[in-house]
Amino acid sequence: MSGRTVVQGEAPAGVELRQPVPFACRAPAVLAFGAYFKNALCLAHDGQAVLTETVGDLDTPGACALAEVAAEALQQVTGCRPQAIAHDLHPDFHSSRLAVALAAELGVPAIPVQHHHAHVAAVLAEHGETRPVLGFALDGVGLGTDGRAWGGELLWVDGPRFERLGHLRELPLPGGDRAAREPWRMAAAVLHLAGRGDEIAVRFKHQPAAAMLDALLGREGLCPPTSSLGRWFDAAAGLLGICEVMRFEAEAAIALERLAAEYGAVAPEPDAWTIDAEGRLDLLPLALRLADEPDAARGAARFHATLVAALADWVRRAAAKAPAEGGVVFSGGCFHNRILATGLGRTLREAGVTVLETRHISPGDAGLALGQAWVAARRMTEGV
Repeated sequence: MSGRTVVQGEAPAGVELRQPVPFACRAPAVLAFGAYFKNALCLAHDGQAVLTETVGDLDTPGACALAEVAAEALQQVTGCRPQAIAHDLHPDFHSSRLAVALAAELGVPAIPVQHHHAHVAAVLAEHGETRPVLGFALDGVGLGTDGRAWGGELLWVDGPRFERLGHLRELPLPGGDRAAREPWRMAAAVLHLAGRGDEIAVRFKHQPAAAMLDALLGREGLCPPTSSLGRWFDAAAGLLGICEVMRFEAEAAIALERLAAEYGAVAPEPDAWTIDAEGRLDLLPLALRLADEPDAARGAARFHATLVAALADWVRRAAAKAPAEGGVVFSGGCFHNRILATGLGRTLREAGVTVLETRHISPGDAGLALGQAWVAARRMTEGV
């Protein structure tokens, strides 16, 4: 590090800067525009990275305007002109459009970075780890390189390069984005996949759309698929009757974790997951056991315990095929869940696996810009 510090309050009103974190990549300066949700920006230069606090979700004019101010503030406060601009792979995000426009204005490259690659890279940046790793990127949603919604990913990451080794079985999203706010819809998706669609209208009789959802799920192309672990959490909460419609973000997952913590430790459900030859982890057997579980708290505890066992099994199998001298990275918003993070970390460490987690930044989208900057900087220095 250069030793320079940034004092909060130097930036314009509404933009708060965090204290710099080490950035062990001696590359040209990179300004990264972060994610759509919990947007925060990062400018990496001279061995350090300066991040803003989140300016909000980019679904309001105020947050979009603040992101523009934050980009200018980072340049002014650091006295640094970026030589590359990094942004999310999704071309329609306001942050991506800002990034491309600024890159054109400055005459520097705009570098798109896949969302989950950036999640893993943010942890690598914090640790200064340059060796290949296996990376869990577990969250709500991010655009994949195939144009589909990702969110339950096991990646092999080597700096500016990554490979998708596996993903969670995809669930259809009945109602599209609405399904991410209404866990009963994700529960319905699970029942439909299991051939139990006739239960949907009975289980969720208080939901006006329940009677037609099985038919909707049966019509190809109307329910986009997602590999998101966040949506599996929602499905579990819906099947257990814990939360049908969320009043705030992640309410279902938070309630599920709270009940599991209150119930206490349980053994994982045996044979409640499968992993196929393509590295796809299928949690449908676990979800169906929850559908028949009369005790919601016990079901929540079993969901967490079995998820930990399944993820540990998944990474063990992948490690036999892919070199990962740097260990295993935990990233993505699902790692805000302490039962998941602590349980999986303990299981892997007891097996002799090095585990890397975030230190100073959020594992979720608020820390994504650091990973974008890391990937972009590595691409520039390595000519990738």
